[in-house]
Amino acid sequence: MTHLKGEERAQYVQGMFTRIASHYDLMNRLMTFGQDALWRKEVVRRAGLPSQGGLLLDLGGGTGDLGFEALRQNPATTPIEVDFTLKMMHVGQVRADSQLPNYPINRSPISWSAADALNLPFLDDTFDAVVSGFLMRNVIDISRVLCEQLRVLKPGGRMVILDTTRPRQSLISPAVSFHMHIMIPMLGRLISGQDDAYEYLPDSSENFLFAEQLAARMVSAGFLEVAFRRLNFGTIAIHWGVK
Repeated sequence: MTHLKGEERAQYVQGMFTRIASHYDLMNRLMTFGQDALWRKEVVRRAGLPSQGGLLLDLGGGTGDLGFEALRQNPATTPIEVDFTLKMMHVGQVRADSQLPNYPINRSPISWSAADALNLPFLDDTFDAVVSGFLMRNVIDISRVLCEQLRVLKPGGRMVILDTTRPRQSLISPAVSFHMHIMIPMLGRLISGQDDAYEYLPDSSENFLFAEQLAARMVSAGFLEVAFRRLNFGTIAIHWGVK
């Protein structure tokens, strides 16, 4: 599936996430042995939202995990979840009453917006922080998505990316490959019945940028103070930068 380009790939990704939406969160926990929740905590901490509250854009927000985490860390935050897959956001909206028990679902502090990361429907200098979780390897134009994030950030605002990164060869590479190419598709088949979606994940990870390459793209887009941290045996990275 990673051979698809342009609009054809965008349509495939949208359809794939529509099919797996109801099992997406459970699969994330199983695939990462629960570590993804810790990674999201770090993403929100690195976003550096104002203590009195701030406007957070969760780009490719899906079921809202980063928005929920932002509210747990700072209830004064106003998260806006943006995704182009409506089913993913619907699952997140249904989860809101259990994730945020102090907020009735009809008065949820999270806003949901259907939009494409390539063309954000927001004014320049709007958000205190922009975050994303497992978005960037799926977009069809990384540079444009980075420029859009820079555009909507306020001066001094921070952008934080959580995503897979192309793993380098090491002594544990066979074990990593076994987990990605055997265990993850098997779990995907058992839990969701969607073999192709969980074959796409390791393929897209291995064809994505190295962490250093994504950092270079961020610098080229105009971000300052760019840095990153590898996690999970070098298969995951958190990148950050400042406008």
